[in-house]
Amino acid sequence: MLFAKGIRRLLGPKRIAIAEACIIGLVSGLAAVFLKQGISWLTDWRTAQIEQAWYLLPSMGLAGGWLAGWLITWLAPEATGSGIPQVKAVLGYVSIPLNLRVAVVKLLSTVLALGSGLSLGRQGPTVQIGAALAAQFSRWIPTSPEYRQQLIAAGAAAGLAAGFNAPIAGILFVVEELLQDFSDLTLGTAILASFIGAVVSRLLGGQGLNLSMSTFQVSLTLQDLPFLVLLGLLSGLLGALFRRGIFLSLSFYRQLRGVSLAWRVGLAGLATGLVGLLLPVAAEDNTGLREFLVTGSATWQLIAIAFVAKFCLTLLAYGSGAAGGIFAPALVLGSALGCLISFLAQTLQSLAGFSELASTTTYALTGMGAFFSAVTRVPITAIVIVFEITTDFNLVLPLMIGAAIAYLISDQVDSGSIYTRLLESQGIRLEQAPSDSNPWANLKAADLMQQRVETLSSHLPLAEVMQAFSRSHHRGFPVTHRGRLVGIVTQTDLSKVGNSLDTSLRLADIMTPDPVTVNPEASLTHVLHLLNRLKVSRLPVVDELKLVGIITRGDIIRAESDQVSGKETEPGPQSEPSYLAYQTRSPAVGSGRLLVPLIDSQAVPQLLELAASMARQYHYELECVHVILVQRSLSPAAVAVDLTASHRLLLLAKQVSDRYHLPLHTQIRVAHEVPHTLLEIIKDRHIDLILMEWQRRTNTPGRILGTVVDTIVRQAPCHVVVFRPGVSPQFNRWLLPLAGGPNAQKALQLLPALAELGKPQVCLCHISTPQAGRSRYLLPQLSQIARKLKIQLRASVETVTVQHDFIATAIIQLAQTYKSDAILLGASREGLLSHVLKGNIPVEIAQHSNCHILLVRRAIAADWEMLK
Repeated sequence: MLFAKGIRRLLGPKRIAIAEACIIGLVSGLAAVFLKQGISWLTDWRTAQIEQAWYLLPSMGLAGGWLAGWLITWLAPEATGSGIPQVKAVLGYVSIPLNLRVAVVKLLSTVLALGSGLSLGRQGPTVQIGAALAAQFSRWIPTSPEYRQQLIAAGAAAGLAAGFNAPIAGILFVVEELLQDFSDLTLGTAILASFIGAVVSRLLGGQGLNLSMSTFQVSLTLQDLPFLVLLGLLSGLLGALFRRGIFLSLSFYRQLRGVSLAWRVGLAGLATGLVGLLLPVAAEDNTGLREFLVTGSATWQLIAIAFVAKFCLTLLAYGSGAAGGIFAPALVLGSALGCLISFLAQTLQSLAGFSELASTTTYALTGMGAFFSAVTRVPITAIVIVFEITTDFNLVLPLMIGAAIAYLISDQVDSGSIYTRLLESQGIRLEQAPSDSNPWANLKAADLMQQRVETLSSHLPLAEVMQAFSRSHHRGFPVTHRGRLVGIVTQTDLSKVGNSLDTSLRLADIMTPDPVTVNPEASLTHVLHLLNRLKVSRLPVVDELKLVGIITRGDIIRAESDQVSGKETEPGPQSEPSYLAYQTRSPAVGSGRLLVPLIDSQAVPQLLELAASMARQYHYELECVHVILVQRSLSPAAVAVDLTASHRLLLLAKQVSDRYHLPLHTQIRVAHEVPHTLLEIIKDRHIDLILMEWQRRTNTPGRILGTVVDTIVRQAPCHVVVFRPGVSPQFNRWLLPLAGGPNAQKALQLLPALAELGKPQVCLCHISTPQAGRSRYLLPQLSQIARKLKIQLRASVETVTVQHDFIATAIIQLAQTYKSDAILLGASREGLLSHVLKGNIPVEIAQHSNCHILLVRRAIAADWEMLK
């Protein structure tokens, strides 16, 4: 895995894709050559033997068929039939083995089955062999599930291209039938693999159809059109009959429950041999019989017998489960049908005195394409296969006429893909529109990730790193530098250092650099693949090296649970998305972003000063937005609005950002609702922290802080600070109630930035109810926290513990006693935060205190990012 990763970094993704396609094409081409030569050698040996003893023909058919069936039964049951349905199922994410074992067994069993005389083709098996080799290659060099599908499709294309010496047909068959994907990656890998496979097959295996088109000229006259239409009609009807015959044959063999696969294939070989004794033309292999028919040297009676015999023997062999395809038999049957129509045309010509008609070769080749199109339902591939065999452009028009009509007739009589129906007969159903029926098909990492994660700065000394691990339940932390992901550190990394006393060591010295990450647009299947392959529980999500979130197994399980239970995020009709009416952008040089919604109030200057102070402390960019509300009956994108007031507010933000030299982004949005608009911005702009003003005072049950603030506090994935302005213009004396937990830690981390607004004097207090008692955990730490703050702020810090029946009343009394300018509430999950969300503590404080109030809530489902 490490070697593969190093190769990918050295060559780059594009060169790796080219190299992989070339390797797949080469290996698939060699496998197709081996298959062709093996069948040819075994067929020649069988022919030589039966010249000495006639009974060897059915005997060898029985023995070869039985051995081929035995190999499949005991080594790879997935290698039955042509193999194309299995490849299509794997490309549809159905769990069917497709690997080197399947490729080897498929190759050997196909050589035995076809070499013993069974009336099947080798081109279908080359598709499965090529796909299986590509699937094995994708396991040796692990890649994403999507790219693995591309490689398997490329292997299938190379196999078909090598089987027919037709590279374009290989590409078209994959696009038209198997993957149905026109993306650049699919076409690029398929084109290159098909080309290499066809070249290898042609150089080492020779021509597939030894037909000199210089001897047999293709021509077309007006009098030929009715006969070509008739050829298309008959091909469509008989092709549909052939398709139905396949399923009848499969159903017949399923009734023979006491007969093993080996004996089924053996009996099919025996029957083929017996028919070959009576009708030698039926014992011809596909290539020889096709050349014999195309040249038109046989009588119509012999051709009709050959058609019937080949029709029945192919159905008999395919239904048995033998390794072999229907491509070559379909071409043979089509050429025979074309010859018969040609003889009919020539007879009518002599009777009616028609002018000279096209040659029998033209009709035979047209029939090949028409019958192939009717059976496989891939008309474009059918046309191209015959064209690439002959390389005669004059044949394209009759091929198009015959293939198109045959396709339309066959679709009316027996619709649907034959390979999809073969899978359905085995109980495997492929979804035609996975994005509609499966809501997970289009999910991306950005849809499920947590937008915030606790990180460590790369310059931290080891002592602080160990403290971070001791305070957290995490086993590892992403490591950032100026907001960009540079590595990851785990408990294993720390254990390697041991009890080192080297104080010069920093986190950057022990971390693992360049961790595996995903981008926000990564598909859910790719994320699951990495989580499974790397045996990890979470992956960082980065956007151009900037850490924007993290996705865990728990996030996926939680989302799946919500989907199964039918949980809706927002009942009732949904409002339209907001409309961006105006925006400005500054260089993205900060380590994070702080969102400040601006409203028409006198507190905007104070709100901006608070935001600027925090942004300076933590190297954040400012993102200021003003939302203009319109009626729900109006579309935000269509209504005309006045931006004067909005620009006035943004001008205040510009003045503050210029004074503090901060990067500023601004925007004006027209919307139906403020909270949903803010949630949109938080997601789209990867907001780290939102600072918003709380104006409305309410005692309405369920609405503690007002509709907008309540929604943001409950749903925003980022950290939230809510500011209620007081009467004092100063921010000198701070009251900070502590109840333990991460929110209290966050309040402590915010305090240094907020204290820059004045000459700070801090009172740390712990408030408890008599029933709960004093916290054994927090009380011993109050003095330690106070000493640290005193050094950090260079200010006086007092500590006090209070017991009171009502938390809000105690806070109000302490604020009055210490003449506080501002109250900073950092609440724990169990303590003050539950009262904030369920009770009316903020309302009581606002009603009975004139202090500035700041409510702090850390990010939902994530730990507070350590700001260093």
